[in-house]
Amino acid sequence: MQQADIIQAAAQIFRQKGYHGTSMQDIADAVQLQKASLYYHISGKQEILVSILDHALDLMIADLEGVIAADTSPAEQLHQAMSTYVGRLAADADLAAVLLLEHRSLDAEARSSHIRRRDRFESLWRGIIQRGIEQGDFRPQDPRLSTFALLGVLNWTITWFRPEGDFTPDQIANLYTDLFLHGLLANQMEEAS
Repeated sequence: MQQADIIQAAAQIFRQKGYHGTSMQDIADAVQLQKASLYYHISGKQEILVSILDHALDLMIADLEGVIAADTSPAEQLHQAMSTYVGRLAADADLAAVLLLEHRSLDAEARSSHIRRRDRFESLWRGIIQRGIEQGDFRPQDPRLSTFALLGVLNWTITWFRPEGDFTPDQIANLYTDLFLHGLLANQMEEAS
């Protein structure tokens, strides 16, 4: 049994039952281990939760760093970042749901470490927006508030997206990008005058 198998199974159960509604026996059953044998691999639910959150953020940070490393405009980076992120949320829905919904279940020490890692992730998004403002591609807006708004829209996708639904992750990302970069106004130039 690999720890990665335990993490993946636990993420699925945490997504279904919530962190507090999940027992160590639930996790042991999912990976077909005796509960005592599960403790050979991990110390408890808190360790599993930390591992899930760390793994999910590491994947998302690596995705975003790859987008930022490309020599493209801030608008294109934002589009690629949104597309990559929505794709990750759809592909790794269990990890994403636990990351976005269960971080409140961390104990104080683990929460502090998690917040530093989450802040790193958010700073990468803010950097794209800040560069867009500095280069004149984006209107001057508060990059921090803009990042919160953007991530709020993207993150909420986990609550309603279904693989068999009407939209693919790419279609969703394209719509979100258009909304975020152009808004809902049909004639922006006429409205501005």
